[in-house]
Amino acid sequence: MGSKQRGISIGDLSMQTKVNIETIRYYEKIGLLAAPWRTEGNHRVYHPGHLARLTFVRRSRELGFSIDEVRSLLRLVDGGHSSCSDVQAVTLEHLDDVRKKIADLQRLEQTLTEAASRCQGGSIPDCPIIEALYAPAHAAGA
Repeated sequence: MGSKQRGISIGDLSMQTKVNIETIRYYEKIGLLAAPWRTEGNHRVYHPGHLARLTFVRRSRELGFSIDEVRSLLRLVDGGHSSCSDVQAVTLEHLDDVRKKIADLQRLEQTLTEAASRCQGGSIPDCPIIEALYAPAHAAGA
């Protein structure tokens, strides 16, 4: 029992991984992070495996992987029978989503740039930005 008491507190885990305490609890609740051992006072005690897994989850989320995609990656890791090509398949699917979002953002940038460049600071009824917001998406350049 002594080694469990020397584990990592939730506050320390949060500081080491830069993941908010409430987010850590959420990840436990949805099963991305295993429930830790608890003290007699019901305090969570984490171990280095929790630290590694939470770092993996945080980095995956920073790279834009959804919770479901992270769960899929973790299943591949946890199963131990997957290959790098399985991980690559999830990653390539995510990359396709990222590229679509980039294209959407580029269209958004173009639409906003065009609308803002036509604005002369006149009255609202003649404002090209307001007109662009009322226009159907295809007419606004999106």
